[in-house]
Amino acid sequence: MSEWQRLDRRTMLVGPLKTLRQILVPALAALIGVGTQQPRWLLFAAPVVLVGAVGIGVLPWVTTRFRIAGDQLVVTRGLLNKTRLTAPLDRIRSVDLEAPLLHRALGIQKVEVGTGVDDTRIELDSLSTAQAEQLRNLLLTRAAVTPDPADDADVDTEPAPRSPDLARFRGSWVRFAPFSLGRLVIALGALGGLSQFVGDVGIDFSVDQEDVQRIESALLLVVVVLLVGGLVVWTLLSMAAYAVQWWGLRLFREEGNLRLTRGLFTTASTTIEEARVRGVQLRETALLRAVGGAELHTLVTGLDEGVYAVLPPCPTSETRRVGDDVLGDPAPLRTPLTKHGSRARRRCHLRGVRLLLPAVVVALVPAVFFSVTPVLPVLVTLAVLLVGIALGEAEYRHLGHALTADHLVVGSGVTSRVRTVLERGGVIGWVVSQTWFQRRRGLATLVATTAAGAERITVRDVPLDRAITFADAVVPGMLEPFLVSSPPATAPAGT
Repeated sequence: MSEWQRLDRRTMLVGPLKTLRQILVPALAALIGVGTQQPRWLLFAAPVVLVGAVGIGVLPWVTTRFRIAGDQLVVTRGLLNKTRLTAPLDRIRSVDLEAPLLHRALGIQKVEVGTGVDDTRIELDSLSTAQAEQLRNLLLTRAAVTPDPADDADVDTEPAPRSPDLARFRGSWVRFAPFSLGRLVIALGALGGLSQFVGDVGIDFSVDQEDVQRIESALLLVVVVLLVGGLVVWTLLSMAAYAVQWWGLRLFREEGNLRLTRGLFTTASTTIEEARVRGVQLRETALLRAVGGAELHTLVTGLDEGVYAVLPPCPTSETRRVGDDVLGDPAPLRTPLTKHGSRARRRCHLRGVRLLLPAVVVALVPAVFFSVTPVLPVLVTLAVLLVGIALGEAEYRHLGHALTADHLVVGSGVTSRVRTVLERGGVIGWVVSQTWFQRRRGLATLVATTAAGAERITVRDVPLDRAITFADAVVPGMLEPFLVSSPPATAPAGT
């Protein structure tokens, strides 16, 4: 690919359709406005919109060129304002392939190249499937040999042999979809919007007194049917969305990379250089944990998304098995965590109660300003204490840390249980901080800074002496210049 390359010719079909979809709503509004005032102008305006969409959609194929020049990927685009993007091959961190339904039907794919410098990605939309695979292989094998112009014609475009899969999609996994908190929030939002709509309708339910009992029975039946029907619909929709997103999932190794492919209608292929995977994160939300499910993410350096999902909600045993394989060590995801003691537990309880204190304030308003009986504030206060302590106890049970031969392990979370595993070699610094309340109890917050994931791993409310010992054990010698050693004991005079 040392010579200048164009996008695939089929881009001239995809581009206009994509442009037309983007301008469809404003174009229809403008055409309707023009048509109601001057109907004859509609005959001229509609073709102009269509021709404009075709012109704008074809423009990327006309103006975009790319090639591999020496040790750089070069992309040029633009008609009047020329843009030239260059990416050194040794700076390329990921090459993703994506094919929405129309792209799959036409046999083309979109290529996205990430360098890890910022959120900007080099995008080529679209290349033929064979051309996209060839470009991906060339970019990801840059460490071996940079393509030579004389040998470019002899480059093998066949995919590299695949190692056994680390994970494959199983149809039984869809049972975990209804327990995903993200989808549940969307459903509750839709329910809230529907209830608001029903409240705004203002239907008059006034009836005669003798019909009240019959209507109450009917309303109870309607409520039960709506709840059961809503639960069934929610379950089916969440399972369908899960299948569309994760159908055909395959996670496998390929020439030193982790490759993830998935998607029912829109297929996506993501490649992560395995040398840049510094750890994993096992997440078990409260709902997933109740049915034995979890999610697995990798902690990666040099990508705009440092925490990358490699397994959707699925059995916990599967996430641990794949996590063990990625880490190359079964110990980090199974080793017991060192607890932080009774002082940390009390702080967890106080945080849980403090989180719910606004409910007590709201309950006190009627009693203070309207002389209402204080029964409600008392009941709310008792409920806040009980729920807050329960949340704090859950947080403490998830709190802890551990150290294995090659990894540090941190447990966190309140309703969710999160276990974060990071290579000891991935720690580039430490931050030890204490609030006024922590100092009174001899506790500290220990933060391991890293280039992977969210760029920080936090160990909360750990005893100060234990925090220093743990940090020094993770990376021996890193804290030595900052430690104050006790002066040597001197012998009493006259001995």
